[in-house]
Parts: sequence; C-alpha cells; structure tokens
Amino acid sequence: MSVRTTFLVFAAFALSFTATIQAQRLPAGVHPLHYGLVLTPDLRAATFSGEETIDLMLDTPSKNITLNAAEIRFGEVRAYVLPVAADASSKLGAQPAPLSALEADKHPQIATTTLDSEKEQATFAFANELPAGRITLTVQFTGVLNDKLRGFYLSKTKARNYAVTQFEATDARRAFPSFDEPALKATFDIALTVDAGDTVISNTNMISDRAGPIEGKHTLRFATTPKMSTYLVAFLVGDFKCTEGRSDGVPIRACATPDKVELTKFALESAKYVLHYYDTYFGIKYPMPKLDMVALPDFEAGAMENFGCITYRETDLLVNAKTGDVPSKKRVAVVVAHEMAHQWFGDMVTMQWWDNLWLNEGFATWMETKPAAEWRPEWNFPQDEAEELDQTLNLDAQKTTRTIRATANTPDEINEMFDGIAYGKAGAVIGMVEKYLGKEVFRQGVHNYLQAHLYGNATAEDFWNAQTANSHLPVDKIMSSFVTQPGVPLLTFSERQATGVPVSQSRFFLSAAENNQPPVGRTVEWTVPVCIKTTGTPICRVIDGRDDATAGTSMQAILPIPMDVGMPFFYGNASGKGYYRTAYTPAQYRAIVAKAETELTPPEKIGLLGDRWALVRSGQGTVGDYLDLVLALKEDPNAAVLDKVHQQMGRIEADIATDEDRAEFAAVIRHQFGPVYAALGSPAKGESFDRQQLRGTLFEMLGDVHDPVVAQQAQELAARVFAVGNKKDRTLDATLSDAAVLVSARNGDAAMYDRLLAVSRSSSDPGEKVDALHTLARFRDPELVRRTLDSIASGEVRNQDSWTVLVVLLHDRETRDQTWDYIRENWDKIHAQLTVSSGADVVAATGFFCTAKRRDEVVDFFGTHKVEATERTLAKAVDSINDCIQLRSTQEADFHRWLESQSK
Repeated sequence: MSVRTTFLVFAAFALSFTATIQAQRLPAGVHPLHYGLVLTPDLRAATFSGEETIDLMLDTPSKNITLNAAEIRFGEVRAYVLPVAADASSKLGAQPAPLSALEADKHPQIATTTLDSEKEQATFAFANELPAGRITLTVQFTGVLNDKLRGFYLSKTKARNYAVTQFEATDARRAFPSFDEPALKATFDIALTVDAGDTVISNTNMISDRAGPIEGKHTLRFATTPKMSTYLVAFLVGDFKCTEGRSDGVPIRACATPDKVELTKFALESAKYVLHYYDTYFGIKYPMPKLDMVALPDFEAGAMENFGCITYRETDLLVNAKTGDVPSKKRVAVVVAHEMAHQWFGDMVTMQWWDNLWLNEGFATWMETKPAAEWRPEWNFPQDEAEELDQTLNLDAQKTTRTIRATANTPDEINEMFDGIAYGKAGAVIGMVEKYLGKEVFRQGVHNYLQAHLYGNATAEDFWNAQTANSHLPVDKIMSSFVTQPGVPLLTFSERQATGVPVSQSRFFLSAAENNQPPVGRTVEWTVPVCIKTTGTPICRVIDGRDDATAGTSMQAILPIPMDVGMPFFYGNASGKGYYRTAYTPAQYRAIVAKAETELTPPEKIGLLGDRWALVRSGQGTVGDYLDLVLALKEDPNAAVLDKVHQQMGRIEADIATDEDRAEFAAVIRHQFGPVYAALGSPAKGESFDRQQLRGTLFEMLGDVHDPVVAQQAQELAARVFAVGNKKDRTLDATLSDAAVLVSARNGDAAMYDRLLAVSRSSSDPGEKVDALHTLARFRDPELVRRTLDSIASGEVRNQDSWTVLVVLLHDRETRDQTWDYIRENWDKIHAQLTVSSGADVVAATGFFCTAKRRDEVVDFFGTHKVEATERTLAKAVDSINDCIQLRSTQEADFHRWLESQSK
C-alpha cells in the first residue's frame, strides 16, 4: 500500500506512537543553570563514583524532577530551595552567581529515585512540593567504565588503561545524571580525583592541583566553562603528553600517549593555521581559554568537537611531520579543520534539537577544506570535494533517503541522523549557496548568524533568514527547498529555442523502476541556483521549476543563454558546486565530450563522469556511451579524474560483467591505459603530489587487470616495502609502493600475510598499523580470509577497527560471500565487537551484494538479529542490492556490444 492509502487506517496508531516517542524527551519546565561535578574513576576496577550539584530553575512548583541517566546507580539525592540569584546567569556564556547554596536551606528534601531504563531517565520524587524558582540538587552516584566506546569508558594500550569520554549524541547520561538535550545548556565546574601519576584534560584550563582527599591520589579542578550542551563535556584521564604551541594568543596542545607524542607536531601546525583562519573568517575570536587536541587509543568516531578539548582517533591526529605521506597529512589537516569549525558552529551556537544536526555537521563538512586548501593549495582539495559530492548525490538518489531536517527523538533515531545526508548533502547545499551568493556575502551572513546566537541555540530558519537578510537574495527559498524535501534534482536540458535553453527538473532516482513510476503524489520542486558554463562568462539563474508564463502548470524554465556565446557547447554545472544531476540532448552531450579536456576543470570532469554513470545506473544512459567518455578522458593529467574512472570501472567489472566479459574488459583496460601509465615514467624527485597520485592510480588500475609489467613491478616493490624488520622503507615512492602492496595482496601468500600482520600488531605509527590491517582484508585466499575473520571474532582487532575490515571484505566480489557466511555463522562473536555506529556500517556494507538470493538472506538475517539504529540503513542496503540487480539486467547486453566494438 502507498503512504496515502494507509494513512487513515493507521492514523490513531500513529498518534499514539508519536506520543510514546515524544515521551522520551524530558518534561518541560526545568532549566539547568550550572553543574558542579567531582568524579573519582578507578581505572583498575573499571568503575567510577561521582558527586554532583545541579543549579536549576523550576518554572512551576513540582514534586518531581526528571533528568537523563543510563547505567548509573544512585546514592542520596537532595533538593535545596535557594533564593533567586541576580541576573548574572542570564549573561551569555556566564556562570550563575555564587550562592551559599547548602546554607540557604537548612531543611533539604531527600528524594526517592525511580529509574526508567527504556527512556534512559531518572525521576527524583519529593514528599513536599518544590516551589518555582531556584533549586539545587546534590546527587551521589556510581557508574561503570564500559568497553563500548561511549559515555565514560576505558581505552587501553599494552602499557595501561585510560578513562576517556565520548558523549555525542546521548551518552553524557552514562557519566553523570544530566539534562542531556542540546538546548538545555549550562555552565560546568569539573574536578576529578585520580592516581598521583596521572593527569586530566578537560574543556577548560586547570586552576588547581591538590593532593588528596584520598591517599595516593590528587584532585584537579578546571575553570568554569561557558554555557554549553552536555554532549560537549569532556574529561580524559591518563598519562598523556603534549606538544605545545600558540595562535592568536590562544595556547594550543596536541596530545597523545607518551610513545606517540612525537607524531603530534603536524596536527599542532595545522591547528595553529586553522585557528587564525577561523578567527578572521568568522570575525569572532575563538571563545575558549585554550585548545587541546587529544588522540585516544580507542575511539569510535573520527573525532569529536568537545568544547576546548577535541578528541580524535589516533589515525586522524597523528602523523609523522617529516616522513608521513601526503594523503595521511591531508586527512589530519581536514579532520582538525572540521572539528575546529565546530567550536563556533555547533559548540558556541548549537542546534536547538537533533533534527537540525545538519547545522553542525553540514557546516563543518563544508568548512573543513577551506583553511586546508589555503594552507596547502597543491593538495587539490576541490577535486576531493567533487568526489564527495558525487558520492552524496548517489546516496540521496536511492529509493530510501531522508530530508536533511528529519524527525529524531529516540537515541536510535538520533544516532541514525549521523549519516551522509547530515554531513555530505547539507555541506554540499551550503557550498552551492555560497557559490551563488559569493564568498564574502556568505561569510558576512555566517558572522551575523553566529553573533545573534552566541552561547545559545538556533534553528535552520535562523541560519537561512540571516543569509537572506544579509544578501537580499532568496536564500530562504533555496535552502528550505533542499532541507525540507528529500532526494536529488535532475535538470534536463532541451534543444535551444530563440529565448534560450529550456530546462526541466524532476526527482532523480538511481533505480530505473523508481524513475519509471508516475510522479503522482510525490512531485517535488526545488529552488535551484544554476550556473551554466559556456565559452564565455558563466551564466547563473535561480530556477524554481516553473516558467513565468505557465506558473503552477509547468516544470520548465528557460535559461537565457545568448546566441553569441559559442553554442552548442555548454556545461550545466559550472564549478561543479550545484546539488543536482544533469542530462543533455545527444548534440549537447557530444559538444561537451569534444571539449571536456580543454574547457572543463577537474571538479567539472568528475561531476560529468558522476552524472553520466548515474544515468547509466538509472536506465537513462548506456554503459557503452559511458565507457566512450572514459576513453575520451583516459589521458587526463588529474589524478582525481582518473581515480573516479578507476572506481566506476570497478563497479562495471563487479556488477555488470560476466566471468567471460571480465577477461575481455581487462584486455581493453590494459590496451587503453597501459601506454598512459608507461608515458608517466618512473618517479622523479620533486614531482607534484598530483602526478604521484596519478601514477599510483594507473598502477593499481592495471594491477587489477593483471598487466604483466605492473604485476612484476608490484611483486618487486612489495618485497622491498617491509624488507627491514616491520618498518616501512621510507626511501621508496610512498604512493607507488602503497599501490604495489595492495596489488600484490590480492594474490598474496601466507608469507606476505604474516609480514603485514606483524606490522599491524607492532608498528609505532597508528596510520601504518591501520593501513596494514586494511591490507590484510585485501587477500583473497580463503584460508587467509578466514584468519582475518577469526581475528575479528576473537577480539584481537580493536572494535574501533573491526568494522572497517569487514566492510573491505564485503566490498570485494571475491571475498564477499565467504565473509557473509562467516558473519552469520559467528554472529554472537562478531556482534560483540561492534558498537552502535560500526554495527550500522556493517549492515550498510551488505548493500554490495547483487543477487536476489543474498538480498533475501540479508533481510531475513537482520530481521531476526537486530542491530541498533539501523532501520533506515537496512532499507538502503536492500535498495542498493535491488538497484544492482536491475543495473545488471538492463546494461549487460550493451556491455557485450561495447566489448565487441573494442575488439574490432
């Protein structure tokens, strides 16, 4: 049944269900003002105890106060009635005025505590009604340092344990009872009592360090924070060591476990550059007294933007400043810039609720390459952005997607919001709007938005209204159309008319079946800023899907391209910033291909390749025409363009080609791209990063198709990479040697496997360890695949890394079936190694299958083996499998014809 026909049937149920979900939100009428926290962790016993005071305001008298708590055991809870303070607490970012709280009320009430584990709430009930106004709660509690990388948890090295935090989105409640919703901001005084040899890093600067009150321990206290959400609180316990620097007067530290502190220098230099860039860009100085960046041995996310105390997975902060390769440095620079952008956009100004998570993550995603690209322009960040945009468009063009702003009330629903829509789509839409307005106009709008909401909360409307007011352009209409509607626009250009080129818009699906459905009941219209590239100045216009002459009845607009601009060539997405797909008439498309090498920039070429492949997948293009475009671009000098070609040819080989076709396709690739690789010659000292990447991409492409010259080079290079112990030979060209290891691993033997296994266990470089671990997943020998899977199931692989290995194994056509069978047969062991986020990633990776049999197995298995926060993820995986089945059925015959034409 359609949604429309089932609505009335289930209306009553839906209202009841909505009420149940809303009940997971905290009751209104209670406003926290200030928390005082004193925590005492026991790293050996994996427990902690805490004492807490919470100053709050009650709007109306009440006998009950409800807050969030999970996996917390409560001791005594008291409530003190206090006089209303002066207005100090109303000042932005200020703490409440000091009160002699416990002396003001000589007769506090002791609460009865009731826990609701399903809602993750605790209710304090009092015998007598508490009056409206100022109340202070004192709470004693204990908790567990868990091994699930959430809340207050243990992180382990071979040398010792650490106690660290990760609270986004709903896990502060696992460390201390709190009003764990983003709009319920408060100030915090934090203190920890820890072993004498340990230190603590928290959001603000340390203000005292005193022995006791427990023998053999000392207590570290930190300055009061600004007003902030609970999910941004952090405290990290251990023997961290730091590299120190300063930018714009702000002390900056990059910290790690003692054995890795030398690998923090590059991140520190990145942060120094980024902080000055952001101070200038936002026009608002960095708001905290210091900035710490800390690499944690066990950390699920890439990084977390805790206010003034950013935490990182080791591979996203640590890299050798002298010998580290450029891709590793790029990753660190981008992640540092992303998290630092949050200090303004997310921490200082926070979304009102998780339905507007995109205000945090979309903005940081869009912002992350800006300072990095200015600092290192030779690293080609615009090409990376174009590649990410293409991936996001494909994600959003699936049958199952969501709007940027979507309902999220339960922890599972909130966790599912951290996806490619909140990050990729939101970031791309912001980038499109910036391109439309111009950089300086957009920057001023950002400043105005932040200035208006300092230390407060905001909504999507607050953001786009600030941009509209500043620019006097329809930013509100543009952004609301993309934020409140799902999916991807397809702009279809028609034959030129006297007044210009007609363009119509429709919703684009990767599924041919969905594209063939009548649009009844699901018509969407976007307000789209479109920029057309011609041989002259780009022509830009906002279209809303309606022609002025036929408003309300037509989905067509006219782009007024003058007759004298060198037609018929034009490209419908100048600079590649538009969030849409394009389709052209045959004549228009031929003109684009003819001038692609000379007239299109690398991001535009990546966009063209992405659009044409998307049309193939949707049944609106043919694989043969797409491969003709590939061959037209085979000598392109830009590595990212050839990398996109390599990815998509891999999809053709895996999803369309039969076993017989694969041999013929491999021969075509060797014939067409072998000379291109040979023309590059051997690595030369001082050559550009892009040329190194291009050589590595072509090497891996030819290695995939068993080119004899490349296969021999791969064996020789791979043997040299780790020839001396388990240390990588840094004298070799990094890009080529990495490609050689990957190529050799696919047919590698046990001896090579053991060598990489030793590196994954013993290397002192976190990036090198993880690269070796991922390479183990490239081996295709069934016995070696089994060894890799056994290491995951046994817990030998850290659970922060296990999911990435499973994803690589599920992606490869040669190892996919064995991995899936193993997962099902050993589910309890595999599931025990997965966290909330990584479980979702494994479910998503089953979308690489391409048969009805495996699709049904996936549905049946996860129907009875539930994985948290994966309802939409599973639906998308099934969509991907169905789309692949359809792609094979519609394109296989055309692929045969194209191969025959090549052989002739």
